[in-house]
Amino acid sequence: MNVYEMVIAIVVVATIGKVLQARYGVVRTKHGEDVHFRDDAASQAENQRLRDELKAMKDRLAVLERLATDNNDSGARLDREIEKLRDRP
Repeated sequence: MNVYEMVIAIVVVATIGKVLQARYGVVRTKHGEDVHFRDDAASQAENQRLRDELKAMKDRLAVLERLATDNNDSGARLDREIEKLRDRP
C-alpha cells in the first residue's frame, strides 16, 4: 500500500465516521465531548409544551399588534381586549 492509498483510506474512514455520527445524532462540542440527542417521551413532551407556549405567544402578539394598529375609537373595547389578554394563561 503506497502513501496515496493510505491517505484515501483514512479519508474514507473519517467520512464514514462523520456520516454515522450525523445519522445517530451525535455532535461534538468545542471541548471534544460527545453530546447525544435525546429522542424519548420526555423530550417529545417538552418539545410539544414549547410549541404550545410559542403558539400562545404568537396569538398574544397578534392581538397586541391589532390593538396597536386598529383605530381605537372606543376606550371600552380596548379595555375589554386588554382584560382578555390578562385572563389568558
